[in-house]
Amino acid sequence: MARVVVVGGGFGGLASAARLAKLGHEVTLLERLDSLGGAVSTVAADGFEWDAGPTSMLLPAVVRDLFRKSGRPVERELELEPLDLVREHWFEDGTVLGLPGHSRAAQLRAFDELGPGLGRQWVDHVESFNDDWEVLRRAYFETPWDPAALPREVAARFDGREMLHKRLRRTFKDERLRQVAAHPFVADGHDPRNVPAWAGLVAYLEQRFGAWTVAGGMAALTAALTARMATRGVTVALGTAATDVVVRDGRAVAVATTSGAVDADVVVCAIDPRMLPALAAYAERTMPAMPPVVCHVGLSEPVRELAHEVVVHGDPMLIVRSGGRAPEGGAAYTVHARGTLAEDILKALARHRLDLRTDLVTRVDLSPRDLVAQWQSSPYGVLWEGRGTVRQRLGPRTPIEGVYAAGAHATPGSGLPFVGLSAALVAQVVGPA
Repeated sequence: MARVVVVGGGFGGLASAARLAKLGHEVTLLERLDSLGGAVSTVAADGFEWDAGPTSMLLPAVVRDLFRKSGRPVERELELEPLDLVREHWFEDGTVLGLPGHSRAAQLRAFDELGPGLGRQWVDHVESFNDDWEVLRRAYFETPWDPAALPREVAARFDGREMLHKRLRRTFKDERLRQVAAHPFVADGHDPRNVPAWAGLVAYLEQRFGAWTVAGGMAALTAALTARMATRGVTVALGTAATDVVVRDGRAVAVATTSGAVDADVVVCAIDPRMLPALAAYAERTMPAMPPVVCHVGLSEPVRELAHEVVVHGDPMLIVRSGGRAPEGGAAYTVHARGTLAEDILKALARHRLDLRTDLVTRVDLSPRDLVAQWQSSPYGVLWEGRGTVRQRLGPRTPIEGVYAAGAHATPGSGLPFVGLSAALVAQVVGPA
């Protein structure tokens, strides 16, 4: 039995702790804040509640596997709900696309409504990522990898020079299709000119597996995993900030905290590794993808029926999420802004015939600086800065013996599926007690 210390109580840390405890290790989880969950938590004001971070996820099998491998099946704990639409896109020319998931045929029909032949262009583009997904799923996403000893098929993708922006320019003449394909990366703060073309397989995941949410809000996932900490005997230390990994003779022996050192045989870094000096030098070439401007809005009445997520293209690009919880008769929305925001975010949204200022009860405004200060980095993980970025991330292994990395900064993309997979990789490498 190894003494495992997990640094960070976000989804990546919780998932790592649950898996390692089930494997028989003695696990301590350190969290700087007074509550668990990180971005998978709730913002509340005046009787309204909003998801602090993600409101949906891809690849629900990742969450199902986590619960099954750490205790009871997820169906006994949570209700995962499929969304009819991954999102709705509002384009600058006034056209609208409802992007369905789970179905190639449904996406073909949806794009054909934008213009004859666009459906075939789109489904052919999505299908082009089938081999990328199969290769990377087997040898990268679901298998602990060594940057110095990559399988040939994986190395060919990682070393390719084509960026997503170039592929989309070559594939689509219609700007709207390019915007839909690039959206997941633009929304997370990346420039498609710096994103490897293979990363566009997100479109394949959206089509094949759809988007899912959790009944009652995504924080219900954190609540279920928090309960699992108790079930699995994990020691949870809230309000305890890790300040560094203590290394002797090249191996981790403890984690230094604001409350003293915690001895460890294994350390899992589930925060930005740049926050721990022992790891910072190995991650200094990476930068975080910055959060957007965020405005949580509570209204006394819904303005209109909206999809779970609406993307309003333009500059700024505005994203409206309608899954908040409100007092009876009310409505709760979250608005994100990316790009040039020269006015109040709700005024900018009103220019697109969606005015959330009517019947306004409350609003909570958060700048990127506010969010970084709250979480001590960005929950959007590492910024794509070209093809080399994928090799510069730490995880699941690190150069320090006994130290592993999970969470948003150890994955090739933000979002619960990639973070959950990173925790599974750490559990594979550490192995059973």
